[in-house]
Amino acid sequence: MKALVQRVKRASVTVDGAVVGQIGPGMLILFGVHKSDTEDELQWLVRKCAALRIFPDDDMKMNRSIMDVRGEILVVSQFTLYGSVERGNRPSFEQSGRPELAEPLYNQFVEMLAEISGVPVQTGVFGAMMDVELVNDGPVTLSIERTGGGR
Repeated sequence: MKALVQRVKRASVTVDGAVVGQIGPGMLILFGVHKSDTEDELQWLVRKCAALRIFPDDDMKMNRSIMDVRGEILVVSQFTLYGSVERGNRPSFEQSGRPELAEPLYNQFVEMLAEISGVPVQTGVFGAMMDVELVNDGPVTLSIERTGGGR
């Protein structure tokens, strides 16, 4: 399971011309599921994202979590996080979790993240073509991954 976490000043996601999720200062999380992922990876990743200290303290050191700053979170499903270009130039998505695995894990990730963090969590639409806009703050972008199934 992988999360690409970006500290943002604002972010939004649009589907078919309609804004379906938008946030002010906080985190945009692009969320991907590997084909061997389980709920074990999910719980670890939720806790890691909620506690991640990427927001500045009074000394401008990254020392505060989303919970400390009372920011907002936008979670967008993105199967392409497990795309591979090792062979050729066209990405292979063989390692990406199929929708029947990924969608329930995505929904659980969102629910658990809202519960644990206590901050507002917005989403995109699973499996839809989405336009994602953001103003990256810093920029701060981190890739967080927890491998499952003995990978």
